[in-house]
Amino acid sequence: MDVPQSLRYTKDHEWLRTEGGEAVVGITAYAAEELGDIVFVELPEVGRVLSKDEAFGVIESVKTASDIFAPVAGEVVAVNEALAEAPELVNGEPYEGGWMVRLKLDDPAAGEALMDAAAYEEAIAG
Repeated sequence: MDVPQSLRYTKDHEWLRTEGGEAVVGITAYAAEELGDIVFVELPEVGRVLSKDEAFGVIESVKTASDIFAPVAGEVVAVNEALAEAPELVNGEPYEGGWMVRLKLDDPAAGEALMDAAAYEEAIAG
């Protein structure tokens, strides 16, 4: 299972990549595999302010629909518009083309409280 070492992770299978005072958020390869073929992704409006652990969107697959949660607090400054036409990017490129939102972080250090790759690997193995 692909678990990039440079990212941080949540128990709900979101990943976070910090870039300066912003963060990119998506779901992990493990979550994408568990969901199966993704057919629709609903994302928030740019400008929406999210609290940590707040549901900000929905991801639908051929099996189920699941909420997507904010791993940290911040303002949505960009959404991945490509997912409207190609939601399967989440399955094929969960850490690159399948990203969901970019947040301006309330606390640039907030990501440090999330699981590192080793802890996430242990969580999904258990």
